[in-house]
Amino acid sequence: MGSKDIIMLVTIAVYLVAMVVIGALFSKKNKSTADFYLGGRKLGPFVTAMSAEASDMSSWLLMGLPGVALIAGLAEASWTAIGLAVGTYINWLIVAKRIRIYSGKINAVTIPEFFSKRFGDDKGILKFIAALVIIVFFVPYTASGFSACGKLFESLFGINYVTAMVVSGIVIVVYTALGGFLAASTTDFIQSIVMTIALVVVLVFGISYAGGWEQVCQNAEALPGYLKFTSTHAASSISEALAGTAGTKPYSTLTIASTLAWGLGYFGMPHILLRFMAIEKVSKIKLARRVASIWVVISMAVAIVIGVVGYGAVKSGAVSGIQDSERIIIELAKVISGEGWVLAIVAGLILAGILAATMSTADSQLLAASSSISEDVLNTFKVKASGKKKMIIARISVIIIAIIAMFIAKNPNSSVFEIVSFAWAGFGATFGPIVLFAIFWKRTNKWGALAGMISGAVMVFLWKFVINPFGAELALKEGASEFMVRLGNSLTIYELLPAFIISVAFVLGISLITGKPSKEITDTFEEVKATKVEG
Repeated sequence: MGSKDIIMLVTIAVYLVAMVVIGALFSKKNKSTADFYLGGRKLGPFVTAMSAEASDMSSWLLMGLPGVALIAGLAEASWTAIGLAVGTYINWLIVAKRIRIYSGKINAVTIPEFFSKRFGDDKGILKFIAALVIIVFFVPYTASGFSACGKLFESLFGINYVTAMVVSGIVIVVYTALGGFLAASTTDFIQSIVMTIALVVVLVFGISYAGGWEQVCQNAEALPGYLKFTSTHAASSISEALAGTAGTKPYSTLTIASTLAWGLGYFGMPHILLRFMAIEKVSKIKLARRVASIWVVISMAVAIVIGVVGYGAVKSGAVSGIQDSERIIIELAKVISGEGWVLAIVAGLILAGILAATMSTADSQLLAASSSISEDVLNTFKVKASGKKKMIIARISVIIIAIIAMFIAKNPNSSVFEIVSFAWAGFGATFGPIVLFAIFWKRTNKWGALAGMISGAVMVFLWKFVINPFGAELALKEGASEFMVRLGNSLTIYELLPAFIISVAFVLGISLITGKPSKEITDTFEEVKATKVEG
């Protein structure tokens, strides 16, 4: 390990220690499980906004998005980013204020508890099913975060994958278990700043390594379909893109709609919805919305441009030996680190940014999953415990969930981004429609909510593992007619879109054919609807 590697590693180590210190500082502020899981509803607008978006973006922002843009060009990366940007803004605009008021009114501190109290589910069926959904999707999602940390250290410094993954996981567990929601939100706020610094520095140096902005544009224009929004460059690898032998691949209207559907996922993301529920003042949501929306748009735009610039840096020879396009920011950081010890520290911050992106999502997922066990599942079975014992159970739950996630993540060949995509669809289709109906349609009842939740979750699995593969096989079948090819392609769309539609249909249908909600529930709905917020 050379001197520049040691400097980068020390920089990252200092960053990790800082996260643990924050967790220790906030541990004293947790007097109850409500504090541990929702921060006592004391988050300021900037921490709310930036922690919500940092916990959302994950390493996808610094690895996945630039990687797609580098090989395929603008279409897929841009339409995905547009869907996420629109989804972010609409979620803040129509959901944040209403769910903050509603959850405060009925004293709900977790998403399953919100569903249970909103729909008058005295038997806790909704709470239990929602908690299971969170555990099913968040445990592997958390594992993917641990895995990404392990791969980062292994590829950079040659550290054993399992060792690196476990150490990273322990750091996340320590500050989350100590400080709870406030620590996770504060560290996520800091991590969003580190991610921003990483994006800006990489963009500036990347343009220089590629030979200047004009050369970046010339390289991109030379690739067929690269700068189009209705087609993509058909290269399947960096070497194929460099050879310039690949043609174009059409990006159809159906594919665009499927890609934009990523934005629907926001309505059902527990770790984002919890930020809405935790903001100190409802009047500050407008400011938080503006901060969050601006940061998301700019950061995703910069990430996409970095992918295009990265192609230029590879073509110029400044970055060599790269096989995986998702590693472009890592490789650029390594090049930057060779230009002196000061820039080696900067490179360490860039790599800490990638680590931050992963950690900011993993800590929120860990907290949400553990709350489902210690709060929702145990409460469903009427397990009695004092406030102090509940805090112990909460922290033990964090540790147990983390151990299970580490066990799942021990395979270094696991696909991080496939897991993220699937879990995103799972939450979006299972919880998204329920959240929207809960805060906007008075007639929704617990049976409609339950049917929507189950149908959404089932359809995600069914579409992903049955319908999607069948469609792909049908489209590629030898001698298939044009109609069959189109049908096959239509069945390979992202599972979130059809599952979301099915869930909406079940919520509507079952709510209408079963009994109306009680007067107490509808009166509470009207009170929340009539609540005026100054500012």
